[in-house]
Amino acid sequence: MDRRELADFLRSRRERISPADVGLPAGPRRRTPGLRREEVAQLAFISTEYCTRLEQARGPRPSREVLAGLARALRLSDAERDHLHHLAGAPPLPPTGPSREVRQSILDLLQRLPRAAAIVTSASFEVLAWNGLAAALMEDFSALPRRDRNLVRRVFLGPHTRGQRLYGVSDADAFARTSAQRLRAAAARYPDDPDVAELVGELLAGSEEFVRLWESHDVSAEPALRKTLQHPLVGPVTVNCDALAITDRDQQVVIYTADPGSPSEEALALLSVTGTQRMDLTR
Repeated sequence: MDRRELADFLRSRRERISPADVGLPAGPRRRTPGLRREEVAQLAFISTEYCTRLEQARGPRPSREVLAGLARALRLSDAERDHLHHLAGAPPLPPTGPSREVRQSILDLLQRLPRAAAIVTSASFEVLAWNGLAAALMEDFSALPRRDRNLVRRVFLGPHTRGQRLYGVSDADAFARTSAQRLRAAAARYPDDPDVAELVGELLAGSEEFVRLWESHDVSAEPALRKTLQHPLVGPVTVNCDALAITDRDQQVVIYTADPGSPSEEALALLSVTGTQRMDLTR
């Protein structure tokens, strides 16, 4: 552990962040640039005394949990987070399962796509992030527990709302086939991840279709570039589907756009206004 370098690094990262960057009020009489130590401690879930000792090169070696909290509080990049671990004498461990942490820049990107529905999925098809139009087009993911945000679980095990698989998407059967193949590849990449093992076990126990696809041992499939979703309020919405790989985290940004001037573009525009409210319900 390099206490002096660690102290200097933590202080330099703290001083570059403004309170507004992390949703804190600026407040009066800020004599130092960036965040105060007590603010970093609050965001990292550690004591102010411990944070102060680390910055004064007097602290004991921080645990991996503390390092994760500091990296989150200081909004470190992947390279900076690895550097933090090395300075603390705790080299970063290789991931045992699909990453569930979405970079802030990707979260910002989703919100800058007001005319497109966009989600971020993990290697095991968990929806990790979404924008408002995606929630309006598919489902309000924020209202679901984590396990129910998994698209491969949903396509095979439901719920199938109004008898339709996966929001009534036109390529539901093809998606089921593709997701089974990609999940097999993910299970090989993360053989020690309990969440992936539990998901596969649940699908094998609950879906004969998944068993058949799993036993084929196929691990590749052609992506669907265009699909139609059956929406209960605006009817069929046909979208182009483009997936952008985030290779360092084994994630995908999936973006759904409608052809300019099409009825589906008008439908998306309406959904961007109505959001997730159900205007089709009678009182």
